[in-house]
Amino acid sequence: MAFEVSVCREKKSPVIILRDTTNGCEAEIYCFGALLNSFIINTSKGKINVVDGFSSPGDAEQNIHKTFKSAKLSPFVCRLREGKFSHDGKEYKIKKFYLDRHAIHGLVYDILFEIKEAKADDKNAAVTIGADYDGSDPGYPFSYHITVTWKLEANHKLTAITTIEHSNQEAIPIADGWHPYFKMDVPVDECAIEFDSEVQLEFDDELLPTGKLKKDSRFLKKTSLKNIELDNSFVLDTEIEYPECILTGKELQLTISPDKSYPYLQIYIPPHRQSIAVENISSPPDSFNIDSWRAFANPGAKMIFSVTYQLQTLN
Repeated sequence: MAFEVSVCREKKSPVIILRDTTNGCEAEIYCFGALLNSFIINTSKGKINVVDGFSSPGDAEQNIHKTFKSAKLSPFVCRLREGKFSHDGKEYKIKKFYLDRHAIHGLVYDILFEIKEAKADDKNAAVTIGADYDGSDPGYPFSYHITVTWKLEANHKLTAITTIEHSNQEAIPIADGWHPYFKMDVPVDECAIEFDSEVQLEFDDELLPTGKLKKDSRFLKKTSLKNIELDNSFVLDTEIEYPECILTGKELQLTISPDKSYPYLQIYIPPHRQSIAVENISSPPDSFNIDSWRAFANPGAKMIFSVTYQLQTLN
């Protein structure tokens, strides 16, 4: 077969490898957090991993909260103001995890997912993993089930499909996203970016949305990232079926294509500037506190979110 799946179960957190045997492309998935730990392409200079990941599942378990590299963001994304929100007339306050005064990055980033299905044929290699959030955080007492399918196809194409469903009596507030850091074949200052947005969310001094939008068309065309600071959210052009974000290095290009379930793009360049977080999110930061941005999952219904990453060499 052209594709294969291998699973290492030696430790409590299995590691899954999706592999294209025709070109050596690989994706490494951790059951811890359902996170993407590596995405490897063969080049003329050898194998290059474009994901800034962890050395092992144990490393991820110890350090995920420091940078949230590749974290699954759910049931809220980015920052939630003071960890508080109201729902159906009740006030809630998240218990974990805080950066300064605000809760960040959801509640499932450190959950251990279970393998539901792994299969491979001549068209793709795929794994589906699932977990239950049990409602144990008093700030979000709404249990739900989450599954993630990672699928590797020809031409270095990797897709992540997230499905959320629940059996609570009422609709629950929900948001979803990913927090991968990408490292190309050169440092960030030697990379360029372009994406389908000319609208930025206005942030206050604590990086929380004010509810206002502002014009920002800098990245509609290929733009060097040299000396550019970013920790911002953008509204993608929803007139485009699959709006793209293209990150270009010296010899590699990564194209990120969400469907309409992820209409917002958060981009962050850390101080070390060796990688860049490109986060596809279903709602803006603090969406639980802004009525026009809040989304709900109905009992028994499935909410599905999808994003594709595709690598290519330029030479």
